[in-house]
Amino acid sequence: METLNSFDISMFQPSTGSFVFGIVVAVLAVVILYKIFEKAGVEGWKAFIPLYNIFVLYELTWGNGFVSLLLLVPIVDIVISVMTAIKLAKAFGKGTGFGIGIFFFPVICKGIIAFDESRYEGVPA
Repeated sequence: METLNSFDISMFQPSTGSFVFGIVVAVLAVVILYKIFEKAGVEGWKAFIPLYNIFVLYELTWGNGFVSLLLLVPIVDIVISVMTAIKLAKAFGKGTGFGIGIFFFPVICKGIIAFDESRYEGVPA
């Protein structure tokens, strides 16, 4: 008879399928960021450098990449992330609602920006 205190570590091990899915989503996210950088006139290879790609994204949305350091402050990081998503949407001619979509569904909404006909309009005000 199994007791409630029994513990099986295999319950917490990810399956191979979920691992592969995670890798595919990560690669897709980098490709999307590469295309966004190219549309904004930035060299696409910068999307492949961890942390630096965040700095470049914040340069495109805020005009100053050092704003990304605010991501290190708890609570403030959430506010800055939402504001950055909205600013990214506006930088490509989209609305605030699309920016909220970027915050909640980044791969999908950034993918739309990367592969649609929108143009980078510069750092939004």
